Amino acid sequence: MVETTAEKSRKLRRLRRGVVTSDARDKTITVVNQWSRRHPKYGKIIRRRSTLHAHDANNEAKKGDIVEVMACRPISKQKSWRLVRIISRGVGE
Repeated sequence: MVETTAEKSRKLRRLRRGVVTSDARDKTITVVNQWSRRHPKYGKIIRRRSTLHAHDANNEAKKGDIVEVMACRPISKQKSWRLVRIISRGVGE
């Protein structure tokens, strides 16, 4: 893919990695992004997860894949992320 000067000057958008948990809808995947932080006072590791709905134009990603998604303009009520690349293929069902 050839990058133009407009794409090079564009600000870097938020990127998230996660596992595809659902690919049942057309052109949409559900990605779970898990992250952990240390509690500022008590020091315990707190695990959290975010569920992201991402646009998958070619229906490439399947359940279990590890993918990278990027923030974009709102595409629908819930979708404001889009699929950038599939990092690794998982064991799909």
